[in-house]
Amino acid sequence: MRLDKYISVSAALTRSESQRTIRAGRVAVNNTLIRDPAMHIRGDECVTLDGNVLSYSEFIYIMLNKPAGYISATEDARPGERVVTELLPPELLRRKPFPVGRLDRDTTGLIIMTNDGASAHRALSPNSHVAKTYRFTCSPPLSKESKAMLERGVDIGEVDSLGRSLLTAPAIVTINSLGSEGEITITEGKFHQIKRMFTAVGSKITSLSRVSFAGIALDESLPAGEWRYLTPEEIEKFTSAGRSKAGM
Repeated sequence: MRLDKYISVSAALTRSESQRTIRAGRVAVNNTLIRDPAMHIRGDECVTLDGNVLSYSEFIYIMLNKPAGYISATEDARPGERVVTELLPPELLRRKPFPVGRLDRDTTGLIIMTNDGASAHRALSPNSHVAKTYRFTCSPPLSKESKAMLERGVDIGEVDSLGRSLLTAPAIVTINSLGSEGEITITEGKFHQIKRMFTAVGSKITSLSRVSFAGIALDESLPAGEWRYLTPEEIEKFTSAGRSKAGM
């Protein structure tokens, strides 16, 4: 690949900024100063910018702790709407990350953002059955019977191609002694699914926050509205999510 592309991707610069940086003598390849943006490299060289070693990766993987009031999209046509990409710095937006799946405007918590379309598609595929865990509060509280119904599957108005009612897939539900709060793990991603599930058993979600996706837990030290890169272990979990179940 061209050196200017390597610098652009690894340092989150535009191609023109990358070219100016190289011509300014700020880039070295294997300890040799290079001023030619068109130089071709294999990708396994030691490339430095201002003495700092760069690491090339075609994709980026980000954990975002979504606050309430933001739309899980890269843009929104309605004036005044805030989108989750506004929470990322401009240099990252140049890599064109997008949210993997959607959280409602008032739902908070974990969103994975990436530009790896293949892995995102696989993680969201209905055939992958990727687990997603949410922390909730509800009113009125869940009874033991309501909890058992959620765990078995409930009718939220979905039908198959023949018009027959479909139940949600079995969920894992834990609740406190009062039944007013707990966690629910689902493997589907239907529109407003958890809210509709609780309505089906006579309760209503009063707060909802995603705390885990594909085995990746929300970093408890990450404040609302902040982000960090996924660790190598978390990237492995995300990129392999649903691979075996989806037959990929």
